[in-house]
Amino acid sequence: MLNDETQRMAREVAAHLGPQATVAVLSGSGMSAESGIPTFRDAQTGIWSKFRPEDLATPAAFTRDPGKVWRWYQHRRKGVMAAQPHAGHRALVRLEAMVASLVVITQNVDGLHQRSGSGRVLELHGNILRSVCSTSRRLIDPAWIAASGQQPPPSPHINGAYARPDVVWFGEALPGLVLDEAVAALESCSVCIAVGTSAVVQPAAGLPRLAKRSGALLVEINPQRTPLSRYADYCLREPAGIALTAMVAACEP
Repeated sequence: MLNDETQRMAREVAAHLGPQATVAVLSGSGMSAESGIPTFRDAQTGIWSKFRPEDLATPAAFTRDPGKVWRWYQHRRKGVMAAQPHAGHRALVRLEAMVASLVVITQNVDGLHQRSGSGRVLELHGNILRSVCSTSRRLIDPAWIAASGQQPPPSPHINGAYARPDVVWFGEALPGLVLDEAVAALESCSVCIAVGTSAVVQPAAGLPRLAKRSGALLVEINPQRTPLSRYADYCLREPAGIALTAMVAACEP
């Protein structure tokens, strides 16, 4: 049950989400956690509990032991494939139909926004369900991956290269074109909603402030206070599924 303060804020935010609104949503790990996907540093279970995630998510780790890194990502992929979009994902799809435009800029690599039906999703950190050549970064057909008996499979594009997850590892830059598109969306939106993000991982953590500096209404949805909170016009201290559902319900006739 929403408290009175959250209900009031949901109604006030909804007043800015009319047919002319341009909306940019930045989603972080808290959004996916509500679908049962552990956050990155909580993704260690079983035999992986004795490893630090940072030791399995770097180009150096893959060069040193590609099989170990591949197997850890296969372990993570199983959890991602078993997860389902929640009410918050579905609320964003409903909101997209009500406003002039809506773009989801996500730090998550699970594809849940696309699976829920969001039309425009910018993946800052890639997608764990895709594989690319470790040298050329060209996409690899999933059928090739499935048919291979090796861990990791060899790349079909470059002799001597391997398949690797299409995600951004520590020490790697965010995809430039995706980041440029995200910045453009944030600098031109009328409402920015930051949901489920800790606002500490750069450069994504600074993106909502671009929207704020450009005059957008800044809304934070997070049960906990974050470094972004002091810049937000509204802070809804609820899980994404609850807050987004309430906000979108307030938009509906």
